[in-house]
Amino acid sequence: MPDVELNVSTSSQGGHAVVTATGELDLYTAPRLQTALAGLLRDRVDRIVVDLSGVEFCDSTGMNVLLAAMKRLKEQGGTLELAAPRPAVKRILQVTGLDTVFSVTDAVPAMDAG
Repeated sequence: MPDVELNVSTSSQGGHAVVTATGELDLYTAPRLQTALAGLLRDRVDRIVVDLSGVEFCDSTGMNVLLAAMKRLKEQGGTLELAAPRPAVKRILQVTGLDTVFSVTDAVPAMDAG
């Protein structure tokens, strides 16, 4: 069985950042996303959009990383949004009720938008 990787890249403009994750978000790969989000939180970014369009699978560890980042960002007065989750990830959000906790959009917003 091949190792499935998670690639995380970040682009930011002003106080906004887009974190793009591709691959599988699970117990083994979640620390990569956590590191990227923690760096943005340290930099006091006020809006983070996590582009999930390339994430094929996400387990509870991945969801916990996203929840923790959202909580910390809210404490700093910022917002965290999830963008373009694939059907499998969207289903996890719906089944767990997290689709009502996170702000979820069907597309990644443009960097210079609001």
